[in-house]
Amino acid sequence: MGVGGIGIWQLLIILLIVVMLFGTKKLRNLGSDLGGALKGFKTAMKDEDEDNPDKSEDGDDDKEGETIDSTAEKVEDK
Repeated sequence: MGVGGIGIWQLLIILLIVVMLFGTKKLRNLGSDLGGALKGFKTAMKDEDEDNPDKSEDGDDDKEGETIDSTAEKVEDK
């Protein structure tokens, strides 16, 4: 048994049908487009992290030693 009850032979038949329907050229173009999109996304995420070095990795922007109550008081005072 393979993934979700589908065996290796069923997966090969599905792959053969997909190749016959779309052709290798379209599948190759689709793969390269998807790879380019992922590469661009990773680059954008890396650039954003470099642009904002003052933010911490876990997204916690609270000042050290400041409690939630004191922060809430500041918000209420405004």
